[in-house]
Amino acid sequence: MKAKDAAARAGVSVKALRYYERIGLIAPARLPNGYRTFTPTDLELIQQVTTLTRLGLSVRGTRPFIECLKQGHAHGDECPESLAAYHQEIARLDAVVRELSQRRDMLSARLTEAASRGFGEEAPAKQTRRRVKTYGLPENLPPPADDGGAAHLAGLMLPDIPLLSTDGREVGLRSNHSARMNARWVIFVYPMTGVPGEDMPRGWNEIPGARGCTAEACGFRDNFPALLDAGIGAVYGLSMQESKYQRELARRLRLPYPLLSDPDFLLQKALNLPVFEADGIQFYRRLTLVIRGGTIEHVFYPVCPPNGHAHQVAEWLHQNPAAA
Repeated sequence: MKAKDAAARAGVSVKALRYYERIGLIAPARLPNGYRTFTPTDLELIQQVTTLTRLGLSVRGTRPFIECLKQGHAHGDECPESLAAYHQEIARLDAVVRELSQRRDMLSARLTEAASRGFGEEAPAKQTRRRVKTYGLPENLPPPADDGGAAHLAGLMLPDIPLLSTDGREVGLRSNHSARMNARWVIFVYPMTGVPGEDMPRGWNEIPGARGCTAEACGFRDNFPALLDAGIGAVYGLSMQESKYQRELARRLRLPYPLLSDPDFLLQKALNLPVFEADGIQFYRRLTLVIRGGTIEHVFYPVCPPNGHAHQVAEWLHQNPAAA
């Protein structure tokens, strides 16, 4: 078998065969005209080198396995030297994994430290709004569609369920505002915000309407004065995340409003709110409720884009003033 044919059958280059020969892994015979000829045994040795290098061993590191085959063993890893080579490579990979883990932990710590500093208060308001408009939102995110999951909500009365707030209170959704039955207030419901140093669920960006919760929270922060000016008595964010994660977010982003934790989906069960599943976990679909007293007056669903939604809510409130 010519070198060209042997290389093609083994999936390597002729140059690689010459290198294997030069370092003594193979020793093809020579024809009278000087050309190399490769036997099936040579091809077996070449394929052994190819298999092991694909696993990460260096070409020279395959020598114990090649020598084992040359001794007549059916498999290149039947010799003690081959097993020792396995152990040596595994130890090398363990060291690489430890080093990469340490580097990842250092980067994660720096990410958490940087994220905890939040947004500078000295930045002009106009600059902050422009920054929030694109914060955390990659291009070409799939937009959510109106699947009718919130069409039944307008006119319903909120259930009086208690939810833990980031300000340490237990908020009863209806009784908390029963003293001011004509007052308007807002709950924006979102799937989840990212936690510094932790990965988001797999495929998060591909789920329509999933991405953008931090940007939405920042939007309600930056439009908070406009919402109060439009007659809103209170703003709440609500998700299924535990309160400890929400407190970190509220502190990091300096949110002027509380977040409500609903890990048991009490509000969803009471009102049949739309949800979705990602990576085996259930999340709320993004929507916003404008509430007057204890009754849902208006629903924004679907919400798109989330980074401009708070301004959209403020504009709707100004255009639809509450009746006296």
